[in-house]
Amino acid sequence: MTDTLLIPGLENEKVEPDFTRLRDAVLRIGRSDRLPFLELFADTEIVEAVLDRPWTTDEDKVEFYYRLGYDSVPVSIGLGFAAERKTVPNTALLAQRDRSWVADDVCPIQGREDFECYEWPNPDSVPVEEYIDSTAKVLPDGMKILLQSSGFLENVMWLMGYTAFAEALYDDPQLVSDMFEAVGSRIIRVFERVIDCPDVGGVFFGEDMGFKTATMVGPDHLRKYHFPYLKRLVDLAHEHGKFFILHSCGNLSEVMDDLIDYVGIDAKHSFEDAIMPVAEFKRIYGDRIGVVGGVDVDALARMDTFEFRKYVRRIIEECAPGGGYVLGSGNSVANYVKVENYLAMLEEGWRYRAG
Repeated sequence: MTDTLLIPGLENEKVEPDFTRLRDAVLRIGRSDRLPFLELFADTEIVEAVLDRPWTTDEDKVEFYYRLGYDSVPVSIGLGFAAERKTVPNTALLAQRDRSWVADDVCPIQGREDFECYEWPNPDSVPVEEYIDSTAKVLPDGMKILLQSSGFLENVMWLMGYTAFAEALYDDPQLVSDMFEAVGSRIIRVFERVIDCPDVGGVFFGEDMGFKTATMVGPDHLRKYHFPYLKRLVDLAHEHGKFFILHSCGNLSEVMDDLIDYVGIDAKHSFEDAIMPVAEFKRIYGDRIGVVGGVDVDALARMDTFEFRKYVRRIIEECAPGGGYVLGSGNSVANYVKVENYLAMLEEGWRYRAG
């Protein structure tokens, strides 16, 4: 694997991954020598555009992150709870497949009878050790794996549909409790199987809880049904010396104190300028948790590259001083973002940390 960067303008720079750089930023331990990068994921089309070849192996995936200056590689260990999706043609510029979404009328669990009949996956049958080993064997020195999965609340809502879930919160709270136990215990079991692997450096957990102005359900419902499972997973990571980054879209202002003080997350990811710009979040919470990402996906997708570079530099200048910040998109590198903007973001980050 070639050990120079794939970032235009920096092709002669040597790649020098060091996971402690990322760990120290997430845990707010001093200041690392360079500004670390992190993404929840990059869509297949982006990976292939950057590599200029199809993504067919774990080595391709590792090379993408390695040669763009990352210190870690994400590995999904999700169970994949079976549920139908609606689909439409994908109109993104680089799209290769349809887009899908959850719709109430195709969700498999609408009530107690559906819950009892649903074929729940066996968390001990998922070959998660193989997922880890196949990436670990091609992992360059200095890099580690971040474990990923979809979340507890997400999977409950995907299985029930938002309408049935919202109704059950009031009409059948026992079903809601049973849903969280059925989903939560299985996800946690999968993590238990691989959390102590020496190639695993931490958890980057996907758990969307909100929309533009509020949480998806009331804060008290989150505290009652959801946060105990989230805390169990955070505690599991900490017990094995691994950090925990929470990815969650939406406005979480009403529950951020719960997530920091009760759940115990180490860092927060997913920011949207229309909700709260990342620099504002760091000013409010940066002395309590690490801050990851924040380069708005809308800017990545639509902004002129010259103006976009200035936008990224402002974020870095406001968030990087003092440490505790990791550069990346506000959500993920979707197949509709401008590849040139994505690479420009990384170039600005690399030049800052080299200074």
